[in-house]
Amino acid sequence: MKIAVVGSGYVGLVTGVCLADFGHDVICIDKDQAKIAALETGVVPIYEPGLSDLVNANVAAGRLSFTTDLPSAVRDADVAFIAVGTPSRRGDGHADLSYVYAVAREVAAAVSGFTVVVTKSTVPVGTGDEVAHIIRTVNPAADVAVVSNPEFLREGAAIEDFKRPDRIVVGIDDERAREVMTEVYRPLYLNQAPLLFTDRRTSELIKYAANAFLAMKITFINEVADLCEAAGANVQEVARGIGLDNRIGSKFLHAGPGYGGSCFPKDTTALVKIGQDFGSPMRLVETTVSINDQRKRAMSRKVIAACGGDVRGKTIGVLGLTFKPNTDDMREAPSLDIIRGLQDRGAKVVAFDPQGMEAARHMMENVTFAESAYEVGEGADALVLVTEWNEFRSLDLDRLKSVMKTPAFVDLRNVYRPHEMRRHGFTYVSIGRSDLDPGERISDAAE
Repeated sequence: MKIAVVGSGYVGLVTGVCLADFGHDVICIDKDQAKIAALETGVVPIYEPGLSDLVNANVAAGRLSFTTDLPSAVRDADVAFIAVGTPSRRGDGHADLSYVYAVAREVAAAVSGFTVVVTKSTVPVGTGDEVAHIIRTVNPAADVAVVSNPEFLREGAAIEDFKRPDRIVVGIDDERAREVMTEVYRPLYLNQAPLLFTDRRTSELIKYAANAFLAMKITFINEVADLCEAAGANVQEVARGIGLDNRIGSKFLHAGPGYGGSCFPKDTTALVKIGQDFGSPMRLVETTVSINDQRKRAMSRKVIAACGGDVRGKTIGVLGLTFKPNTDDMREAPSLDIIRGLQDRGAKVVAFDPQGMEAARHMMENVTFAESAYEVGEGADALVLVTEWNEFRSLDLDRLKSVMKTPAFVDLRNVYRPHEMRRHGFTYVSIGRSDLDPGERISDAAE
């Protein structure tokens, strides 16, 4: 099939490349000439494991190309995906649909023959209706079917998620689109990936409901972690104990500094606004948003407490800046609030991240960026592990301790074992654990 993907950001690029890898003829479109020029030379503007190799392989095979010329790409397409950003609108938190609607107008003017126009961007309920209205208004003769096909890609595992999805959700209001979308995803359908057809509005809501539920799950275990600290319990054991229940599941039950990234903060806020618009308040989601915002800032207070209650004039080393490992995405990363909170209390911050420092330089002020975890530790009064990159999971603890001014370690991802850190001479603080081993807790109780 001939497929045009409008928007060559994270979702658009991964979608286009993977569809090309399925054997389709794909053109990725973007207004950013520098981005397109870079892609044409094999330079991928985002970090996603395996993406660069897949781009180069499909370009070499002639199945994937890039352009800034939307009309020519869409004119010959059987399917046109809209995969542009829907950021939170400044001031009110609603999803900003200006980019989606602008593309819809351009696509309407360019389509030729029957074309399926697919909204891949995350959009509020009813957006597909408005896209269809825009196309009819701009080009009454256009023969199109507007489809909702939300993405469910995890940054750091996007290619795997696209090629081995839990489900493929397709919202249609025109039965002609069913056959076309089945053909688009035929390689996955033959592998028995669930292809779920719904009406368009249901499809749009599935995306928001899924992200909000996962965000609530993260927030729930973070609140349980706080209770565990107060009660002397271990949140990791609690998470395992409830996660073994198949009705609950073990995923997204890892206590930490709060969720971030390009999806959960934006989509939970948008769902709250959608609920308000329809007179159906999403109270659980509202509370989730509030708790998560407060938690990020609270993590800086946790670090300050670990440093004796005062960090003025002290050097705090931060390990990991991106909102999660295996991405260079700094959007809504907990590190932003943690570092700001430490700086507000007079701390000097030194940080290292394997992929996120270039983006971080534009989002943080007065932060010294190091070249390694051990350079971060040099002269530090405390280290804070914020993002659980693999290279932070097996640090040479003796080497780290030898370069630090004070061996204090705040582990916001529970990567290390308390007794191991104490054995190496660290003062250690983690999330939702008493930081004592079960045997020690029993001994304390007996005394």
